[in-house]
Amino acid sequence: MSAGLDLSDTRALLSAAAKAVIANKDRLTKADQDIGDGDHGVGMARGFAAFDEATAVQYDSIPDLFRGCGKALMMASGGASGVVFGTLFQGAGKSVKSDVFDAEALVHALEGGLMAVQDRGKANVGDKTMVDALAPAAIAARKALVPGASVEDVAEVAAKAAAAGMEATRGLVAKIGKSKGLGERTVGFVDPGALTTSILLESIADTLRNRAR
Repeated sequence: MSAGLDLSDTRALLSAAAKAVIANKDRLTKADQDIGDGDHGVGMARGFAAFDEATAVQYDSIPDLFRGCGKALMMASGGASGVVFGTLFQGAGKSVKSDVFDAEALVHALEGGLMAVQDRGKANVGDKTMVDALAPAAIAARKALVPGASVEDVAEVAAKAAAAGMEATRGLVAKIGKSKGLGERTVGFVDPGALTTSILLESIADTLRNRAR
């Protein structure tokens, strides 16, 4: 297990996460077609392609990398989802202070990203949004941050919590965003934003797991 990632390794981590979202474009499109207008997959693929390109920019620090990638995502994807996911990474960048992306930095990234997303969109757990995956991930990551915990340990716990939170959105009624008008008809389907969040965190956990072997 590693003590943490340097700037170069963090670039690779974020690039892999972006590619995971792009690879799931059709899955995200289908999820949005179920309860929205079906453009989430295309928007996320476009935004995370720009995000991926931004990981190659020569930033001076890990916080700058997160903020720069978030800005690129926000500017390229279009739509509300692009703004929210860009805000996630910009909020993470403001909260990460370390030159090493370790377990503590991951917790700060998740908590800072969640705070920024909620400040912008005003969504709470239970509203059937990405917050339903992100908030459990941040809480679980914080609980996992015990002495000796590695970034791999914390990422694994966060990814599992995000996946569970995403699945739980099937039972919720959408209260915010484009799906709000469908009311009870949104029950039985996962929220596309929560699904995207789960894909991101699962990719991060997978990358770290493979790196530690």
